Amino acid sequence: MKLMDMYLHLQSDLNYVESLLEQEVRSRQKDLENAASHLLKAGGKRIRPVFVLLSGKLGHYDVEKLARVAVALELIHMATLVHDDVIDDAATRRGIPTVRSEWGNRMAMYTGDFIFARALMLLSELPNVQIHQLLSKAIVRMCEGEIEQIRDFYRLNQTFRHYLRRIERKTAILIEVSCRLGGLVAQADPRYVRALGRYGHFLGMAFQIVDDILDFTSTREKLGKPVGADLLQGNITLPVLYALHCSPAGQALKQMIRPHMPPSEAEQAIQLVKESGGIEYAKKVAELYLSKCLRELSALPQGQTRDSLEAIAVFTTSRDY
Repeated sequence: MKLMDMYLHLQSDLNYVESLLEQEVRSRQKDLENAASHLLKAGGKRIRPVFVLLSGKLGHYDVEKLARVAVALELIHMATLVHDDVIDDAATRRGIPTVRSEWGNRMAMYTGDFIFARALMLLSELPNVQIHQLLSKAIVRMCEGEIEQIRDFYRLNQTFRHYLRRIERKTAILIEVSCRLGGLVAQADPRYVRALGRYGHFLGMAFQIVDDILDFTSTREKLGKPVGADLLQGNITLPVLYALHCSPAGQALKQMIRPHMPPSEAEQAIQLVKESGGIEYAKKVAELYLSKCLRELSALPQGQTRDSLEAIAVFTTSRDY
C-alpha cells in the first residue's frame, strides 16, 4: 500500500495545502522563486502536513487555519533540507539536482533563509502565542541537533544515547510538533493534544531510524541519492554504531571510516555494516518505538482519524523508500 492511499479522505485538503505551498514560494525575485520552487516540484511525502490535518480532526476542524500551520511546517522542513544539502555537499535530493548543485551554495543558503522566512510570515497570521512558543522551542532544538550531527561526523566513539538524542532533535521534534499543533489549532481536548505529541515523538524516532536503515538497504532510484550516502559523509547512524561496538567487524570499520574514503573501501565498509547485524538491531529499535507510538493512540477516540494515524505509523517501519 502506498502512503497516499492511507489518507485519501484528506485529498482535497492536501490539494489546498499544495496550492498554498506553491503560492508561498513565489517571489518578485525570479531566481529566488525558481530556486525555492525547485525542491517543492520534486514532491515529497508531505508527512508533516498530513499530521497537522489529521490531528485537527480531533477538534474544531478549520482547514484554512490548519493549512497555514501545515504549510509553515513543510516550509521549515524544506528550508532545513536546502541547508543540509549545502552542509553535505549533496548533488541530488529526491532524485533531482539539489538547489546548491543548480544555483551554488550562496544562492542555496539564501533560498533556505527565504523559505524559512515565508514560514514565519504564515504563522504570524495566527494569534495564539502558544503556537509560536512551541514552534520556536522546536526550531532551537532542531538547530542544536543539526550542529550535534556536524560535530559527530566521523566520531567513532559516540554512544547510542548520542545518536538517539541527535535524531530526536533532528527529526522527531518536527513530527511531534506537527501533531501537537494540529490538535492545538483545532482546540482539541488537551488530553488528545498530549497524546498526539507523544505519538509524534515516538513515530519520529522510528521514522529516522528506518531512514538510516534504508540508507543501506534501499536503492539509489528509491532513495534519490547514493546508497550509503550517510556513511560516506561520516554520519554515524544506528546500524553503523552497532557494527562498530557490537560486532567482530568493528575494528576493521574503524580503520575504514574517514573523510575521502576510496570507493573500494567505502563499498567494503557498507558491506561490513550489512553483515554485522546492525540493520536487524536497528529494525528492533524502530519496532520498539513503533509499539510505544501505537500505545498512545489508545487515548484517542476510535474512528477514521485514529485508524489513519495507526496505518501511517505501521507504514513508517515497513516502507522501502
